[in-house]
Amino acid sequence: MDVPLFVWLLTIAGILALLVFDFYSHVRTPHVPHIRESAFWSAFYIGLAVLFGVGIWVFGGHQAGGEYFAGWLTEKALSVDNLFVFLIIMSSFAVPKEFQQKVLLVGVAIALVARGIFIALGVTIIENYSWVFYLFGALLFWLAWSQARGGNEHDADEGDSRLIRVLRRVIPTSKDYDGDRLTTKVDGKRLFTPMLLVMVAIGLTDVLFALDSIPAIFGLTQDAFIVFTANAFSLLGLRQLYFLIAGLLERLIYLGQGLAVILGFIGVKLVFHAMHVNELPFINGGEHIEWAPEIPIWFSLSFIALTIAVATVASLVVSKRRAERGLTPTGQPRDAVAADAE
Repeated sequence: MDVPLFVWLLTIAGILALLVFDFYSHVRTPHVPHIRESAFWSAFYIGLAVLFGVGIWVFGGHQAGGEYFAGWLTEKALSVDNLFVFLIIMSSFAVPKEFQQKVLLVGVAIALVARGIFIALGVTIIENYSWVFYLFGALLFWLAWSQARGGNEHDADEGDSRLIRVLRRVIPTSKDYDGDRLTTKVDGKRLFTPMLLVMVAIGLTDVLFALDSIPAIFGLTQDAFIVFTANAFSLLGLRQLYFLIAGLLERLIYLGQGLAVILGFIGVKLVFHAMHVNELPFINGGEHIEWAPEIPIWFSLSFIALTIAVATVASLVVSKRRAERGLTPTGQPRDAVAADAE
């Protein structure tokens, strides 16, 4: 799409305004959001994302609208998967629930900045080096394989990773939290609180997540405005969604496999696109490969939506059946898990 500069500026200003509103209306006063609050604001941000997509569809055409919704659905699914890691990090650091909102909002802000940088770099690289589509496709195949093997089994020690242990030694840190402050005084000495380490861990994780999500959405669209807004709207409301589905996360046992299918599909789509714009001399003599099919965006959108739906329904059905048999969602005896925890 040919998006005027003032539309870019208005969109960025609107996203920043939503973050500021989120902080002053919910996060500034520490509290644990109840289900009704989380559900309302999750629905609000999802509705806002859908409304924005309808606007793109109306003013940019059905192709642009389809690309936005396919990208937004993919990024939203990846964001939900990321919540597993956020949950592990905050559990590892024993972050009080009333302060978790601030950590998540800071994480969203860092993610927006990181993805904005990666998007700008990605657009520049794509415009000058068409062979990068092959590289993105290979990366997505590897990510799909990693997701398929690992599923939702995230590293339990991720929140206290080697880097964080190094930071604990390098940065003078207190043992206890001091509200949601980043620094505190202990015996007259100014120290950082564990809250800073949590935010560093979330921020570093966000950068890694950007490496997953940006190639995925570039496989669906190369329009910088659509890539940016689909990412931004997938992140807005992530804080509320965390508190809404925190108890549901462990039941989404097939989400990782669903994402693996989606990433693999987008990887195939990227490779086909790379063949169409091929300029590498050792592939087809540097000529475009016309026989490679172009997968239409309506098919991509339908495939992504169907895959997410199947993975979610299958997860909930199997988790419920296992719970009725006294098993955890992953199929382990609950008594054995409880004994290990003790």
